[in-house]
Amino acid sequence: MKALLAFTLLLFISTSSFAQEESETSPILFIYDASGSMWAAMEGKTRVEIARDVLSTSINQLPDAQKIGLIAYGHRKKGDCVDVEYLVGLSNTDKSKVTGEIQQIKPLGMTPLAYSANLAIEDLKKSNQKATIILVTDGIESCDGNICEVIQHAKDAGVDFKLHIIGFGLKDEETAQLKCAAAAGEGQYFDAKDSAGLLGSLAEATSATVDMPVGNYGISVKLNGQMIDAIIQVLEPGTKNKVSLKRTYRDTVLITLPEGKHDLIITALENTDLQPIQISGVSADPSEIVYQEISFDGGKMAWTITNNGKPWDTLIRIFEAGTKKQVAAGRSYGEEEEFELNPGLYDVELLAFVISGEKSIRKEKIEIKAGEKLELTHDYKTGIAKIGASHSSDLLDATVVIKIASTKENVSGMRTYTSESSNPREFILTPGEYEVTVTAVPKEHAGKKEVFIMKILAGDTFEKTIKF
Repeated sequence: MKALLAFTLLLFISTSSFAQEESETSPILFIYDASGSMWAAMEGKTRVEIARDVLSTSINQLPDAQKIGLIAYGHRKKGDCVDVEYLVGLSNTDKSKVTGEIQQIKPLGMTPLAYSANLAIEDLKKSNQKATIILVTDGIESCDGNICEVIQHAKDAGVDFKLHIIGFGLKDEETAQLKCAAAAGEGQYFDAKDSAGLLGSLAEATSATVDMPVGNYGISVKLNGQMIDAIIQVLEPGTKNKVSLKRTYRDTVLITLPEGKHDLIITALENTDLQPIQISGVSADPSEIVYQEISFDGGKMAWTITNNGKPWDTLIRIFEAGTKKQVAAGRSYGEEEEFELNPGLYDVELLAFVISGEKSIRKEKIEIKAGEKLELTHDYKTGIAKIGASHSSDLLDATVVIKIASTKENVSGMRTYTSESSNPREFILTPGEYEVTVTAVPKEHAGKKEVFIMKILAGDTFEKTIKF
């Protein structure tokens, strides 16, 4: 497909540079949410049960020499905005000490995010050391504090730390202050909707420590001018060998590109119709930060399907033109079905529900252009066949099998039973000639059947009752 991966790139060079120096491993300080909302249900458990298990798993995967501290808030008193406790100091290297404390914590109180962050920062000031702070929270500030301001003031004062924030089960509209704080803390905001998301977020956060290089390649991903969540894969050129992987969480992310050229694959997570974008031969200068904006701006394809002019439920499948590679699919349910696609050429297959006969329609080489909406329609033309069976004056149970007369392809088959609601049995068929076989079901009529040819015309009704 000639235009498989069309995209818009905005590239500019930052005037800032950075030094990447090795240093001793710095502590990781977890700030743990023990507010009352952690008892909320999630995946058949409570959030606190999931958080305990996932956080303990993540901690146990850290290197043995890693220093790990723990702060908890809201675990001792209800309604107390200073209920924050330093449970494990930053000099600790005993993982079991941290996981043991986590297992004993019982959520109870408020969500004093700003106060908790300030406690961590004051400790770093006193000890004159740097650390990676990872805040896990399932709620927003409930004590009138502003964590973003706290973090920004600390950075302005020269405190050396990196802050990652993991929002656990938060709504999008609740994340603004947390994203602000993570950005001010030179870290990242992670959105964890479930246990798998929490585990993945912790894996990323614990690997992106304050000791790591800040990165030399910044990427933001947009759709229609808005930041979207996406996965960035860095590969060795011309191969599938993965160098690194990063998730944007609707933000600009920094990755470290080693010397030499690499391939990038960017996969949008917020619109499954969009195909990944691949950029080959990407390189970066270790002494400067390069920023690149990836745009998934594409076009829209909208289908309205009818049957004899009436809205109709239809399966719509979209393929790369000239291939069997499906890039999108949807069901109309009698309404307009819209797809957002990368610019390019597509083939479309329509498969109507309920209709029998030659109901599969294929449209080829449909062009989608960036920023445009292509509205398409298809009107199926069908007729109705009503086939019944009787004996004397009674309705008779029989099977009805319908085949295309020219090819003998079986297109439909049902039983009439002996109810007036199903005998005669109604079939919706595309125009053409059909071979119909009606076979009696009762034992006393065993082996009796009748075969005939019927012609279906669009908009017409064919009726026939076989008398045995």
